Amino acid sequence: MSHKHYLTLDNITAIYGDSVAVSGLTIEVAKGELLSLLGPSGCGKTTTLRMIAGFVQPSEGRVILNGEDISKRPVHTRNIGVVFQSYALFPHLTALDNVGFGLRMRHVGKADSRARAAAALDTVGLGGYYDRYPGQLSGGQQQRVALARALVIEPDVLLLDEPLSNLDAHLRADMRTEIRTLQQRLGITTVFVTHDQQEALAMSDRVAVMNKGLLAEIGTPVALCDRPHSPFTASFLGARTVIEGKTENGLFSAPGLTCEGAPSGATRLVLRASRLRLSGETGPLHVSGTLVNAAFLGDTYEADIQSACGTIRLIVPSDMPPPPLGTPCSIQTQPGGATFI
Repeated sequence: MSHKHYLTLDNITAIYGDSVAVSGLTIEVAKGELLSLLGPSGCGKTTTLRMIAGFVQPSEGRVILNGEDISKRPVHTRNIGVVFQSYALFPHLTALDNVGFGLRMRHVGKADSRARAAAALDTVGLGGYYDRYPGQLSGGQQQRVALARALVIEPDVLLLDEPLSNLDAHLRADMRTEIRTLQQRLGITTVFVTHDQQEALAMSDRVAVMNKGLLAEIGTPVALCDRPHSPFTASFLGARTVIEGKTENGLFSAPGLTCEGAPSGATRLVLRASRLRLSGETGPLHVSGTLVNAAFLGDTYEADIQSACGTIRLIVPSDMPPPPLGTPCSIQTQPGGATFI
């Protein structure tokens, strides 16, 4: 990646009336990187994307692209491709004309714009669909047309706003892989907004976790899952239980629970659901409780143990079914099952 910081959000803030949507956000994105903004709805991730695109002016701070402050530049001069959640295709234009629309707006000649639009549709695997109208395309195909339209202008940055949320689960997983493969092949710097943890983890070089307009934490998918530094990240990323307590001489303790191996000063234990097992064996974690929920999910069971320190969630393989509800249980950690903050 040539430029260390190709796109920089420098302390950007967005205020609507009395409410602060985004507060003092600073993120640096390398050239060719795919960064996702992950968080619950209302955390400011879409507003952040809209500030990069130019639809929203930052109340404070700057958006810097390739060394140039673009915060005040109009949308159409930023050379940024955007794919919206709703696709926003023109129903009365064919796929080819939808994709070529942005080029025509940039005063590219008709023949040239048709050739480039055709090439962009080929890139997203829609070579045979030039003359179809949006109403004749499936959701996944409309999504590809929207992607081709964003890519045809050869943008400096590609912005994706929840682009897969209208697709069914199976197609979503396929499109996730396709977008990531295409993004890596084209080497295009991409910022992707999602509330779906799996999507963020599967697609991103790095994930910026946002909460209430602030950056909670930023890191690689593996680092955020294995070693979260923020309690919000720990609880938001997949199934984890965060327990408050105190540490003395390497022993973390909370009501009815102890866990060995804690660094001094640790005030929270993070238990990762998929790396816990129901077991009578002893290990670093000592906690017991009662099984209060067991849901069969096909490949796994989701189980909840009610203990003195609260409810602890486990995800166990379906070949190890939990005992009947109400059974007293002990919990054992597997490698990576317990980390501390």
